[in-house]
Amino acid sequence: MTHRPGRSLAFAQLANSIGDGAYYVTSALYFTRIAGLAPARVGLGLTLAWGVGSLVGVPVGRLADRHGPRGTSVLLALGTAAAVASFLLVRGFAPFVLTACCYAAAQSGLAAARQALLAHLVAAGERTGLLARLQSTLNGGLAVGAALGGVALSVGTAPAYRGALALDALCFLVCALLLLRLPAVRVPAPAGAGGGRRFAVLRDRPYSLLALLNTVLLLRLPLLSLALPLWITERTGAPAWLASGLFVLNTLAVTLFQVRTARSVTGLGSAVRVLRRSGLVTAASCAVFALSAGRSAWPATAILTAGAVLQVVAEMQQSAGSWQLSFALAPADRMGEYQGLFGTGVTVARTLGPLIVTWLLLDRGAPGWLLLGLLTAVAAYVMDPVARRAAHRRAAEAADPVARTDTLQHTP
Repeated sequence: MTHRPGRSLAFAQLANSIGDGAYYVTSALYFTRIAGLAPARVGLGLTLAWGVGSLVGVPVGRLADRHGPRGTSVLLALGTAAAVASFLLVRGFAPFVLTACCYAAAQSGLAAARQALLAHLVAAGERTGLLARLQSTLNGGLAVGAALGGVALSVGTAPAYRGALALDALCFLVCALLLLRLPAVRVPAPAGAGGGRRFAVLRDRPYSLLALLNTVLLLRLPLLSLALPLWITERTGAPAWLASGLFVLNTLAVTLFQVRTARSVTGLGSAVRVLRRSGLVTAASCAVFALSAGRSAWPATAILTAGAVLQVVAEMQQSAGSWQLSFALAPADRMGEYQGLFGTGVTVARTLGPLIVTWLLLDRGAPGWLLLGLLTAVAAYVMDPVARRAAHRRAAEAADPVARTDTLQHTP
């Protein structure tokens, strides 16, 4: 059963990532030049929106557990399409914030529901490999979408910008249709009378701590899009176009090598080992980036390229290890709820990450890079004992479901 669902999930991922690529490269200029919003207000509105998005993962995941992940995923893909289409009508700050909150909530909820759908359609031993293929597909789709968005930017007219956003809305409609073709899944009834308390994942301390540590590792998300472009132009003599080159390098590397990287992750033991290696490689990449401070054009370019290579290796390792942990340590009857919490790390990193990395790197320079590397290395190493504790908890619950229900109902 794995092949057909995997292929449909890949096509759905490709569709929405093409739309996302077009949206990412055109939306900021659309909001400021066409919708007439001040740049500061656009930044504030998006921060508020992703803050809302970070809160909906667990409730939407629980909704997927109760009513089925396929139907929930389809509705959220349609909701995302409607939100993007609504941006075409936005005039004024308040409607923009409202629409952006709907967009972020639908995107975050869709990620949680689709992870739950994958978990129920794909055998446990094949999930990490499929997620690696989906990640490669995502990067390829983003590249195609960004190229299409680049055409809109080069034309520079209002219809061109609106066309890019309309493409994004259309891509999410296609995504919804592809998800609708997948078989419906029956989610196991929650263990124990009444299924335990609401939002039990928040009382699962080991799993919650794993999600928090993974959020620290995801601070890499704003590096390529924000921190490195600013660092290159303000702290080094490297040409400004290098930021685009490093982004392309990252995208191509993930597209080509993510699947190969994920093959070594086959269980909890290999997952925590690859996560520990990713922490060390991240620390090394940060140290290399720090060396570029004050360098002239060619030395800085060489150093930054070397740092970017190390960074993308760490990124692929971290992704593979965290996928394995997020699924293997979640109970089958609450997969959506647990994936919702784990996926919240992405929205939190997108919301707070820009503030943290700019404060660390641009205000503190090379020492800030070293501190960021140390922070991620420590978080990666701590995931090992926390994952083992979470695994022991899952094993105990599997052996005694009654004890599990009692824990969920009485844990303070």
